[in-house]
Amino acid sequence: MSASAATPWRPTAVQEVVGLWGLGFLGIILAFLFFGGTAVPKLVATVGFLYLPLITMRWRGEDYRDYGLSLRTWRQDVRLFLVMSAVVFPLFFGAFFVWTEVLQHLPAELARLLAPFRGSAHFTPRLPPRFAEWVVDQLFVVALPEEFFYRGYIQARLRDAWPQGRRFLGVRLGPAFWLTALLFALGHLAIFQVWRLSVFFPALLFGWMRERTGSVVGAALFHAAANLFVRFLEVSFFGV
Repeated sequence: MSASAATPWRPTAVQEVVGLWGLGFLGIILAFLFFGGTAVPKLVATVGFLYLPLITMRWRGEDYRDYGLSLRTWRQDVRLFLVMSAVVFPLFFGAFFVWTEVLQHLPAELARLLAPFRGSAHFTPRLPPRFAEWVVDQLFVVALPEEFFYRGYIQARLRDAWPQGRRFLGVRLGPAFWLTALLFALGHLAIFQVWRLSVFFPALLFGWMRERTGSVVGAALFHAAANLFVRFLEVSFFGV
């Protein structure tokens, strides 16, 4: 038997990423179609994000630490998370306030396409019901699995294929960085809400944080905090 015949076929880094992303995307769509309105789609997404990469990681003898799921740089991650929150959240609050004003003057059909909330906006600070549960859910069920899958696994594997890029604020950003953010945004279309494409922009911040520390922990903390902050604003402005 020749050496080529004895060697099993392995996909390229790009083929691997696109294939696993496609499987995850399809799984979420099917779960939403058959079990929409239940917790099943979220469960399918969480399990897929955490375990799909294991299929190919085992071929290379890798584990989660090889893709940024590690507390090795936790102090740097926490510092970066606090700095990013202090800078971004006040700016986002101002942008959200302006957006609520703009929405009220858009045609109803267009507003429905661009945002999940309706009606007049008036800011009254309030926390969502069962906020403590939201914190646990957003950190461990949403942000950490998504950050491992996208910024940890996908961004790293695409970087293996396309290591080139330009340095920006201390990190090298190339095709892998931009394509990861695009896949992250497209992945949110699995539940058929066009306004979710806007997650492309925070994905750029998450991706930069991952490159800055080499870990997904800081990005996961910021991701969860951003989701919670958006929910706080929705409730405070619209009471929903």
